[in-house]
Amino acid sequence: MAIIEATGPDAADADPTKTWHKNVCILCGNNCGVEVRLDGREITRVRGNKTHVASKGYTCEKALRINHYQNARGRLTSPMRRMEDGTYEPTDWDTAIREVAAGLRGVGERHGPDKLMYYGGGGQGNHLVGLYGAGTRNALGITRRSNALAQEKTGEAWVEGRMFGTHTHGEFADAEVSIFLGKNPWHSHGFDEARRVLKEIAADDARTMIVIDPRRTETADLADHHLAVRPGSDAHLLTALLAVVVQEDLLAHDWLQENANGVDETVALFADVSVDDYAAHCGIEPHEIRSVARRIASAESVSVFEDLGVEMAPHSTLVSWLHRALWVLTGNYGKPGTASAHSSMVPLFSYGATGRESVDPVTGGPIVSGLIPCNEIAEGILSDHPERSRGMFIESANPVHSLAGSARFRDAMRACEFTVVIDIAMTETAKEADWVLPASSQYEKCETTFFGVGFPDNTITIRPPLLEPLDGTLPEAEIHSRLVRELGAITDDDLGSLHAAAAEGLESYAAAFMAAATENPILGAVGGVVMYETLGPTLPDGMAAAAPLWFSAQQAAMRYPDQVRAAGHEGEGTALGDALFNAMITNPDGVVFTRHQHGDSFDLLRTPDQKINVHLPELEGELATLSAGAVSHTSDEFPFVLAAGERRSFTANTIMRDPSWRKKDPEGALRLHPDDAAGLGVETGDRVRISTAGGTAVAVAEVNDSMQPGMVSLPNGMGLGYAPAGGEDELTGVAPNELTSIDWKDPIVGTPWHKHVPARLEPVER
Repeated sequence: MAIIEATGPDAADADPTKTWHKNVCILCGNNCGVEVRLDGREITRVRGNKTHVASKGYTCEKALRINHYQNARGRLTSPMRRMEDGTYEPTDWDTAIREVAAGLRGVGERHGPDKLMYYGGGGQGNHLVGLYGAGTRNALGITRRSNALAQEKTGEAWVEGRMFGTHTHGEFADAEVSIFLGKNPWHSHGFDEARRVLKEIAADDARTMIVIDPRRTETADLADHHLAVRPGSDAHLLTALLAVVVQEDLLAHDWLQENANGVDETVALFADVSVDDYAAHCGIEPHEIRSVARRIASAESVSVFEDLGVEMAPHSTLVSWLHRALWVLTGNYGKPGTASAHSSMVPLFSYGATGRESVDPVTGGPIVSGLIPCNEIAEGILSDHPERSRGMFIESANPVHSLAGSARFRDAMRACEFTVVIDIAMTETAKEADWVLPASSQYEKCETTFFGVGFPDNTITIRPPLLEPLDGTLPEAEIHSRLVRELGAITDDDLGSLHAAAAEGLESYAAAFMAAATENPILGAVGGVVMYETLGPTLPDGMAAAAPLWFSAQQAAMRYPDQVRAAGHEGEGTALGDALFNAMITNPDGVVFTRHQHGDSFDLLRTPDQKINVHLPELEGELATLSAGAVSHTSDEFPFVLAAGERRSFTANTIMRDPSWRKKDPEGALRLHPDDAAGLGVETGDRVRISTAGGTAVAVAEVNDSMQPGMVSLPNGMGLGYAPAGGEDELTGVAPNELTSIDWKDPIVGTPWHKHVPARLEPVER
């Protein structure tokens, strides 16, 4: 049955199937507001929520298919224990919690708690699990952790931490010049109302859109300049753009003198770069590079968005710095339409640790913001190093499918002494675990996301559950609560005063929680669970799992008091945090939690002098190597470049396991240029064998002139097991990471080169 109260003109309708319920789409990080109709447990209709604070009624086609997530076959409805023969048997929850806690504790007792690794902790619209997972990690003493950010965003974080001490984001709705670098927001979004904004930019003669991408994407079709670089040569193009800015003296001198450090050292790096040579390296005409550089320098505002197309390709960390150097040297920070640092409800990275990164004791890889490089997890476990991890706790993630070298990760899980997975289905990763604990879906519990990057306004939506948890499943808040208790971290006696204080109200609870955590530090270490058990029962129906966000709201009010009040929340001290929290948990349309002015942008920098550090000497060596030209990573054996994991209209990572949700490209075609197709003798619909150093697969071909000759692509979210009629799983499409390699990675932070995999193609006999 639906838990939330319906709103709108149909709320009193006698037919419950015609009532609209507010929630969000969970198929990308934007989490656009939606309204849905229910028939029992089925989501029968979906539309955009026009009163949602961020999306304002906007959705893309993916949101309309969320019932395929909620009601996919194959949901787990019982904890599953792996037997000696590799099969699984269902068990009761009490047994599962007892044995999982004992298994994890046992690894820690035998080898030390630092030999346990936690992977995951939420994604897309599923972030509260991270707060609860932290409690179980702390109860066990787990310090090793990683997640998908460590194969996507750690290079960016490494750069931004050094330059700004925090994360920045552009204001594309207002930018005079918007640059999308390895980014196709038509499908991957990344900012509110992405397609509306793209259309507005394209229709405005006073604004300019620049797309840097080897492929002619849907966004590139709208662009004023599509710089179709040779695959892997983005760093050469950006270096050439910077050379034009430096050599033609297009720098924002007065602004830089006031707001940046390291300008002279940075400028010197580009003073003697040959624009013509670098243009030849990247395949873009010199006159176009000069024209684009001048347009950037002359604009009142420039915003740049990098994404996986460059973050998972050669020179990824260097590229993250080069484009930031470009927009900083032209004065594009802290003004309307440019990049700004922003507030965060719960930061995803610890930027303050930047520059003091430790290294993994087993592999020697850099640990950026506490995250072990994903490409090094499996090799670390499979080594004979005495410090290797011996157990894994994986939550709301599918690393066997999503990380490079799927076969090696399967081997690593089998080599562990104990593994447990929390998920809603028997995923590719779950099939390798000793225990699988079935979680409730994202529409059967209260949830939120911490991806908010808005400026000057930043928003958060805490959404109520649409449905009761499926029988046999538990929300992660309850799973972690039971684990923490089984581990002995808290008892009823520890929580008595907090229950009483919560019943009196938030003001009393604040004082009681701080006192209790001071007296007994473990209560703070497992604070998410403590708040769920004590504050949670006093919250509106279905919202108990949001309890830890009370503490987050208090922190936001403490960090940004004026901006929280400017967003419409009233009070001083803890009363301001309480007002913000109450607004968050009672408004399914979401709330603005901070409202800044552009004058605040430099106050949000976390560098010691609140200036931008534009010079990063650690990258000078790699920058110097570019002068030798673009390095070809292909060979006679592997002559093509495969972009593994392209986002398309109907792909959404591994969250959508039911292949029937796809209205287009149902098999996840291998896209290749007509010239390459002719050379291979294949046509659209034919089968093609793809071979890489990592593996071999067969895909259906799609001849597509948006690709460059010599470059091919496969979509993400394919190759997932699904059994619509029960029994053995059926696979649709190619799992991209059966083809990738853990050795193919960035030399600085270890991010994988999924978008630049050398490959061989062969036609399959008809």
